[in-house]
Amino acid sequence: MRRSGALALLAATLLLGGCGKDPLYTQEGYVFGTRVEISIWGLSHDKAATHAAAVLADLDRLNAKLHAWQPSELTRLNARFGRGEPGEADAELIALLKQAKDYEARSDGLFNPAIGGLVTAWGFHRDSFSPVTPDPVTLALLLERKPSLADVEFGDGGRVSSRNPGVALDLGGFAKGWALDREAAYLRKNRVYNALLNIGGNVLALGKKGDAPWTIGLQHPRQPRAMATLALRDGEAIGTSGDYQRYFVKDGRRYSHLIDPRSGSPAQTMQAATVLAPASREAGAISDVATKPVFIGGIGSARHYAQRFGVNDVLVVANDGSVYVTPTLQPRLTWLVQPPHLYWLR
Repeated sequence: MRRSGALALLAATLLLGGCGKDPLYTQEGYVFGTRVEISIWGLSHDKAATHAAAVLADLDRLNAKLHAWQPSELTRLNARFGRGEPGEADAELIALLKQAKDYEARSDGLFNPAIGGLVTAWGFHRDSFSPVTPDPVTLALLLERKPSLADVEFGDGGRVSSRNPGVALDLGGFAKGWALDREAAYLRKNRVYNALLNIGGNVLALGKKGDAPWTIGLQHPRQPRAMATLALRDGEAIGTSGDYQRYFVKDGRRYSHLIDPRSGSPAQTMQAATVLAPASREAGAISDVATKPVFIGGIGSARHYAQRFGVNDVLVVANDGSVYVTPTLQPRLTWLVQPPHLYWLR
């Protein structure tokens, strides 16, 4: 059993734009293997549609460029690394990799975009996957190589090389958030100051929805509904990593796509981890990346890793359904499903 591409967050206020007089315009698409929603407030529908189409077109381009298992610039670079050869990348991809390299170091390697080989071994580099665990020998070999972005070097003229042939780039834990920042910058540049961007549950807010803030819902990890709502402030971004998105169950045990680089196996520390990143030029990327060390590291280190990324607002759902939330985030939540136990995350 699995649920692929389920939203980590439910946009509670999003409706498709109706008549031309409605100040809310919303366009939907499907990119990065997930649902995308772009909502714009206060523009004519023609202008809003033009900007929404530009955002979706750019997301389509990035999806084709960064795909981890279908032919792309990323897979071509991985093939070069696997043969021990240098490759080439354009300025956009090099900047993306350098940013990811910094984030990997901040997370002590718990966010590791170089472990594409492990993701493949667990069967998650497919549009659909089966409940099959990898061969232990293959897993041991992949772990022995210890792939890391620290092995990747950048030279002149777009040259990119890896000292480690075990490096296989997979930017799936970063690309959606990074894309949020890129598309938010486009909208601001074009004087679109009130919008909500939702890429598969990674959400970034610009301005307001009229006189009210943009309000989103936090997906319940074990029920098909939101467990709480949250009003976002201008520039904030929120992201969730959970074991209920891409996963399979075998012999009664749940295996998700969130691989612990230390063990080579899916992390099983909790059901979900949510972080709310304050407004910044990297808010989207941080909201995506920071959830990985929070989820993989476990409840005891959750706040420590969030603060490495400048994040103070964190919520995690333990394996028994208990919720741990930081004191700064709790007052902003409106609970729709009361947790069985609610604790401070300190």
